[in-house]
Amino acid sequence: MNHCDTSALMSITNRPDIVFHEGHGSWLTDHTGKRYLDFVQGWAVNCLGHSPDVVAQALAEQAKRLINPSPAFYNAPAAELASLLTQNSVFDRVFFANSGAEANEGAIKLARKWGQVNRNGAFEIITFENGFHGRTLATMSASGKPGWDTLFAPQVPGFPKARYNDIDSVAALIRAETVAVMLEPIQGEAGVIPASDEFMRDLRELTRRHGLLLIVDEVQTGMGRTGKLFAYEHAGIEPDVMTLGKGIGGGVPLSALLAREEVCCFQPGDQGGTFNGNPLMCAVGLAVLRTLLAPGFLQSVADKGIYLAHGLEALSARHGLGTERGQGLLRALTLDGERGPAIVEAARLHEPTGLLINSPRPNLLRFMPALNVELNEIDRMLEILDAVISPDRA
Repeated sequence: MNHCDTSALMSITNRPDIVFHEGHGSWLTDHTGKRYLDFVQGWAVNCLGHSPDVVAQALAEQAKRLINPSPAFYNAPAAELASLLTQNSVFDRVFFANSGAEANEGAIKLARKWGQVNRNGAFEIITFENGFHGRTLATMSASGKPGWDTLFAPQVPGFPKARYNDIDSVAALIRAETVAVMLEPIQGEAGVIPASDEFMRDLRELTRRHGLLLIVDEVQTGMGRTGKLFAYEHAGIEPDVMTLGKGIGGGVPLSALLAREEVCCFQPGDQGGTFNGNPLMCAVGLAVLRTLLAPGFLQSVADKGIYLAHGLEALSARHGLGTERGQGLLRALTLDGERGPAIVEAARLHEPTGLLINSPRPNLLRFMPALNVELNEIDRMLEILDAVISPDRA
């Protein structure tokens, strides 16, 4: 296989000098023919692995039928996917978009519009330190990632930051201008830090008491990633708004903004998008969701999550590393120092089979395999990780 010329691509991140040509399930193959076990899966995007048959079939069949009649008209896949999502959640209405950031931008707009209609123009949305909601100007402003407050200054105003898992810090920020609280049930980019069930329940009680919206950003945690269809279910609460992305498309650009009926206050012209809700992507989303809802699938995710957790705990004990945390198949392992990037590179360079993992913070590793990953693939990942950790304890 030939290497291709990548010089025309804009530089936005440091990429290794490999080009992937093929992927199936948990495996990728680069231009040299080397295979890699993928435990990143596009940052939890490929929930059914690379090029799953259900996605390929949905794309092929829908592409021959109808690709995009424009969002000015209804189409059957969008209507069917919206119905299936609402039937399996606490929400009543769905708006489809193309990325998690776009869904979160829509949630921010919806909350501000709701504040205009119901709370005398209230517009502030309390978000959290170290949170991550996307890369548009508004979602970067909503995020609490260190350094982002000056990266493309000035920020969009209206996002005071509370401390995660600290209900008093949220209560202290509520004022007349507050319209909502927005959070990830598990802070992914911060290092897989879960909100406690108690904190989620306290947030729901606090927001209800003050007449505020509770928005859950489930771009990374939704669509089965935690062993339930949506992560908010673990705490037994009913949010007002939810955003989905990543896994909902199984690898294609699709996201969703879901809301309860009483929150849906957009008027014609308030929200839209040229490709939003197109039948090609929604047909894929429908195939993915039906797969996740098949009997036993979500339980298998929970079971594999426990299996992976036990494997990481054993690895940590063997090498004197830190703690393991997470839920379902979104997990992290803390290290004995800031050598995460070095381990990531060593795993990728491992021969004859490479391993793809992620280090969102230098002192930890993150694991986001396909939800249908095989147990023997989890074992193989642990073997490779064990091998690349062993030689260098510096």
